[in-house]
Amino acid sequence: MTRLSVAVRLPDDVTALVRALPRPPLPDVTWSPPERWIVKVRPLGHVPEDLVDPLLDTLAAELDGAPAVECRMGPATIRPGGQWLGVPVAGLEELGAVVFAATSPIVPVTHPQPFHAELVLASGRIPREFGGTPLAATWRADRVALVADRSGPGRPRLVDVGEVPLTG
Repeated sequence: MTRLSVAVRLPDDVTALVRALPRPPLPDVTWSPPERWIVKVRPLGHVPEDLVDPLLDTLAAELDGAPAVECRMGPATIRPGGQWLGVPVAGLEELGAVVFAATSPIVPVTHPQPFHAELVLASGRIPREFGGTPLAATWRADRVALVADRSGPGRPRLVDVGEVPLTG
């Protein structure tokens, strides 16, 4: 079993912008390292290894001819419930609907929730003043990746096990 997500990655210029955001050491706050910065289109959860190829085949078939997507991050950080800090990413709604519809027969949706995409920056007890920090960028996502989380304690490791171009 591998924890998988369908996601888009940040381009280098957006990663540099996010890196510039202050991330001071705080008690009870864990900052996400850049290696974990992905925008999930669909979290799949723990998936048997033998479903990786069918997932990639289905995504390739469903997204064949799909255009690149304009992602709009921001305009500022959010801290829902004070338990994590992120920044919303708009523009992935249609892609998310297609990905959910295509992958649900292979990996059923167990906890249906409204679609929303964000970049997670930190978790823990996030101080109130970190919400609302201006952070905005726009980029074109020209591919989606099937990302495996192979992290260990203190060792973030997200691996793209495959990707599907958005070239329409």
